Amino acid sequence: MTDRPLTLMAVHAHPDDEATGTGGVLARYAAEGIRTVLVTCTDGGCGDGPGGVKPGDPGHDPAAVASMRRRELEASCEVLAVSDLETLDYADSGMIGWPSNEAPGSFWQTPVEEGAARLAELMRHYRPDVVVTYDENGFYGHPDHIQAHRITMAALEMTELTPKVYWTTMPHSMLRRFGEAMREFHEDPSQPDSEQEPRPRPEPDPAEAAGVTEIGLPDDEVTTWVDTTAFSGRKFDALAAHASQGENIFFLRMGKERFGDLMGTETFVRVRDATGTALPEKDLFAGLR
Repeated sequence: MTDRPLTLMAVHAHPDDEATGTGGVLARYAAEGIRTVLVTCTDGGCGDGPGGVKPGDPGHDPAAVASMRRRELEASCEVLAVSDLETLDYADSGMIGWPSNEAPGSFWQTPVEEGAARLAELMRHYRPDVVVTYDENGFYGHPDHIQAHRITMAALEMTELTPKVYWTTMPHSMLRRFGEAMREFHEDPSQPDSEQEPRPRPEPDPAEAAGVTEIGLPDDEVTTWVDTTAFSGRKFDALAAHASQGENIFFLRMGKERFGDLMGTETFVRVRDATGTALPEKDLFAGLR
């Protein structure tokens, strides 16, 4: 036996992603005494600036935005009781088609081997029992999410570690519920933000290059359903900590009670496992304790 604590490592692309995709499990497992490690890959500099100023608009200062978002990230981690925050601080690449995709030093332009080597060092240090990141499509095709997936899987190959590995996903039944909620709150998920000018898409499209363009999975392909109902309030508060991005966080508009109704379960697909635990499962740490 070892005194080393059970450890969850979540690898995310931007400040606020930790709350959106894994806020429930981070809070739940921290409350259960598990060490929770968050790795945030980019500085979030392509987010909204003070007053909602958009990237590329006059007055948008990526460095100032990154500094602001770092403070918000730290506040979110405090709400979720994250044990350890690690930031790789690559420049935010922006959404698909933005000129920042091609900027030298952006995460999307960083060689996978470079990012993976840095992440592998963190994995060797923390020795996670469970690693969570995105699928090959970064869930919805964001370049930085795709890159986070790539460096995570490459980093695992660079280490001798054999953690359980999960990709965040969403069952189609849940996507339908979200669609209904968005229509109820007069949101159209098929339309881009009206204040953001459309930008030409790069060639090749990162999502298409990854070979996956669908969002979510059929319910019967989701392997892991984690009940985080008791922590949905913390998840909401963690999202609210990212106040500068509130215009882009739809879930905050529905209020904490409705949010809890929709966000009481976090879902994953298990892609690596050495425990032999039967699927479906209800615990990322099934077979480890």
